[in-house]
This record gives sequence, C-alpha cells and structure tokens, in this order.
Amino acid sequence: MVISPLAPSETDVFVIGGGPAGLAAALAARQIGLDVILADRAQPPIDKACGEGLMPDALDALRRIGVNLGSGNGVCFRGIRFLDEKLEAEATFSNHSFGLGIRRTELHRILVERAKDVGVVALWGKKIEGIDTAGVVVDGRTVRCRWIVGADGFHSNVRRWAGLAPNWNAARRIGLRQHFRVRPWTDFVEVYWRKDCQAYVTPVGVDEVCVATIGREDIRGSDLVDMFPVLASHLGGAELIGPTRGAISKSTRLPIVVAGRIALVGDASGSVDAVTGEGLALAFRQANSLAAALAAGDLRRYDASHRRMGRMPRLMARTLLLFDGNDRLRRMAFRNLAAHPRIFSRLLDVHVGALRRSALTAIAQPLPRADIEQEARHLPQNGIF
Repeated sequence: MVISPLAPSETDVFVIGGGPAGLAAALAARQIGLDVILADRAQPPIDKACGEGLMPDALDALRRIGVNLGSGNGVCFRGIRFLDEKLEAEATFSNHSFGLGIRRTELHRILVERAKDVGVVALWGKKIEGIDTAGVVVDGRTVRCRWIVGADGFHSNVRRWAGLAPNWNAARRIGLRQHFRVRPWTDFVEVYWRKDCQAYVTPVGVDEVCVATIGREDIRGSDLVDMFPVLASHLGGAELIGPTRGAISKSTRLPIVVAGRIALVGDASGSVDAVTGEGLALAFRQANSLAAALAAGDLRRYDASHRRMGRMPRLMARTLLLFDGNDRLRRMAFRNLAAHPRIFSRLLDVHVGALRRSALTAIAQPLPRADIEQEARHLPQNGIF
C-alpha cells in the first residue's frame, strides 16, 4: 500500500483519477511548471482489462511527457496482422518505428514512479467528495486550485458535477482479458476475426502473451478454443496466468469537454470502441494538448483540439465495426489488404498518425470501390453510424 501525504491546501491543477490518463495529464502539467495534486480512491498499481499494446503514437506521446519506454519494459512489435480463417493480411509500421506490448500494471507502475519523481503530489486511497467554487473537496476540506482535470473514467463523477452529459451509442460490446504463459510466436499484434467478435494477441513478456477478446455477447475464456481454433493451436493448452478481467466497451461522445476551469481527459471525455486499440494513445495525446491549453490559459483550445483528435479513431472504429458485422465484406477487404500490403501499411500509418487523413483518398484508389459499396448495401442498419 502506498502511504499518501496530506493534501496541500492549494495547487495549480487538481487531477481526479489516477489511471494512465490522469497520470499523463499530471505529468504534462508538471512539464510546464504547474503544481499538481492527483487523487484516486484506489491504490496502485491499478489494473484494467485492455489489449496491453501501445502503438507508436502512444509511445511518442509518452516521450513528450518524459516517459521513455522500450524493450526493457515489455516486448516490441513491428506491426499488425489480421487473421480470418485461412486469410492473413499484415502491415508493418513505417520509419522503423515499433509498438510495445506491456502489462497494464507495469505501465501504471512506471507512470506512478515518474509522477513521484517530478513532484506530483499523489493522494492514493482518497475518495473525492465533490467540487465547489474554490476547488476539490477531499477528506472533508477544500483544496483550492486553478484548474480541475476529470480523469475518472467511463462513469465520471467530474463529468456529472460539471454538467457535461455524453451522447451514448446504444451498441455495447463486452471484453475479456487473459494472460497465458507461452513464448510469443510472432513480433506482430495479431487480431483474429469472426462475425461479431475479435481476439487481440499481444506479446507482453519473453514467455507471456495477452489475449483480449471483444464481442457483442458474453464471452468466456474457455470459448477461445471453439471461436478461434488457430489461436487455440498456438496457445496449446498454455497455463493461464493471474485473474481474468472483463470490461464493457461503449462509444460515447461529448459535445464539449470543458466547463469553466474543468477539463476532461481519457474515457471521462468520451470513448471509441476498443476495436481500434487507440484508447491509451488518445488519452496521452489529450494530456499533451491539455497542457498546451493550460499554458495558454484557455481551455477552449483544448476543447477544439479534443474534437480534432477524436475524428480519426471514430472513423476507424466505424470502419472496423463494419468488418465485425459482415463476413463477406471483411473477407473481401482482407483479401485486398493481403494482395496490397503497402496499402495496408499506409492505412496503419494513418491510424497511428504517421500520415494525414487526406492521404486516405490516394491510398484507397487501387481498391475495388464498387465491390465494397455493393457489399455495404447488404449491411443491416443497426445504428453503427
């Protein structure tokens, strides 16, 4: 257990929520010279079900706040591989960049240590009682602050206190994360597809992989054998390590993510379906953008930047959910990606921010658009858009 200090009576920034998004926001604020208090009712390390793969853009965003991760912290991977029965398509990251498979608890430990090193006052095991005109109420007293950052997750109290109601997407998906003791068989993140379900396999240790399954129905760990026989053959009866964790994935969007001196980051500020694997990367970019707005003294800049940053992940989520719901469309797309690996790599570059979205038009020209449009007409109108 981490023994938390007494909260100072005032600070520049009070961050409510001590997950990766909150810690990143705290680190970014410290980098511009602001005093920061961070509070969370949990004790570190905080775990949560996720795919445990950081894309190159996530690593870049972390470097900007002084957190440098590499092979000493996890397992590097060089791209993404899609698999659907006998179909395979893979894309590598450009410019010799890499992603990193890292246990969620290890990432949290590193961020906590970095926050301590740079002078963030962390109040672990503290429940925030509310906010008032002067600041944040904790332990029955108000800590005065100039800015309040809500990083308290999907069911954010700060969002509710600030009156920032989200627009909910009715579609929900259920995720399950497991770790297996087996030597990674590839230096790619592998995504196994079937209708209404995917399994993401990320190497996180020399003898350990993370398997995150997400679908539209309840999933049990034992279902992997029946749902993904090729994946099951790789696991080969490997030992299950640690607890199995579940999570619900929903898409939410807020019309605005600031109110007065309050700003939201991470899942508190909206979320995209976990199919993109971009949740943490987006939160880290938001943290950097928020710090720039704090330095300028204008949270409206952050609100505008937040909207821009969310456009590509939402577009990618909608596209991938089309593949999720239609076997014919998905397999046709995967055949074309397999036949044109350079196109797949360029699309991956767009996804991780290495290319502008405008490049999509030129990239997509070789694809059989008429065939794709014909397949799309068969899709059910199920509210994905």
